[in-house]
Amino acid sequence: MTTAPTPARARIAAACRAVTEAPAFSLVVLAVILLNAALMGAETYHGFAADHAVELDWAESGCLVFFTLEMLLRLAAHADRPKEFWRDGWNVFDLIVVASAYTPVVRENATLLRLLRIGRVLRTARFLPQLRILFIAVSRSVPGAVSFLFVGAVILYVYAMIGWVCFSSHDPAHFGSLGRALLTLFLLMTLDGLHEAIYNGLAISHLSLLYYGSYVLLASFVLVNVLIGVVLNSLDEARELDNTAVAADRTAREGTTGAKAAAVSVPTQANPGELAERIADLRQALDTLEQSLAARPPGPHDQDHMTPIP
Repeated sequence: MTTAPTPARARIAAACRAVTEAPAFSLVVLAVILLNAALMGAETYHGFAADHAVELDWAESGCLVFFTLEMLLRLAAHADRPKEFWRDGWNVFDLIVVASAYTPVVRENATLLRLLRIGRVLRTARFLPQLRILFIAVSRSVPGAVSFLFVGAVILYVYAMIGWVCFSSHDPAHFGSLGRALLTLFLLMTLDGLHEAIYNGLAISHLSLLYYGSYVLLASFVLVNVLIGVVLNSLDEARELDNTAVAADRTAREGTTGAKAAAVSVPTQANPGELAERIADLRQALDTLEQSLAARPPGPHDQDHMTPIP
């Protein structure tokens, strides 16, 4: 059973939500994320980083302070409904990225901290709809990609064993062991070095043309096209999910606005005392009108059309 938020907490959440949902706020956050990415790129130039170490450190601290304030605002915006914050995966991701800078073990490890700082660049997907859809598509294509990798690994292993049996004695540089055969066939999957491999195989046997041809057909055409189909299907699903989420959020906001308007208008219109007073005034006006009509003498044209008032 959920408890209703207090009026003070609801007001704080509404005020913070008005800030975080403003387009200007999103643009500022995106600009700071890009600035942070530029700072990380500048740190890779050792001469520049050594000459401006203090400025870079202050700039990084400023970005961290801004991201911390942003997360506090987002948390406060969900003060009246905290469960909604944790249901949004982007909120959880942003919180982990920002909180990592304050974690004791991570904070002292410069390499790990730099790796986690890269996650701030990925936050741009929150503010770019197309990039967000692409990330969702990649995540939804993982099950299909795992199946693809399993089938591809089986085909690669079978062809590597066949290549080791047939070509190990004549071409030990490429098929001398299972590992070398796997590496050779993995590179051939990109069609790199296929011309040389075919001519080396023809020097051994003309049947090698069947071996390489069937492998290229399966690995480079069939499997790759299957993977592309899985990604495209996931992209369509991600686009539908994003459109559904946007429509649901818009509907929820409109419903909240309508509920607030109803809450404001209903007390003034449905006040029992005011309604009773209005009804009494209407009855008095009808009585007065009825008395005036009864007292007025009928005209010559009213004899046929006058009806008694009950």
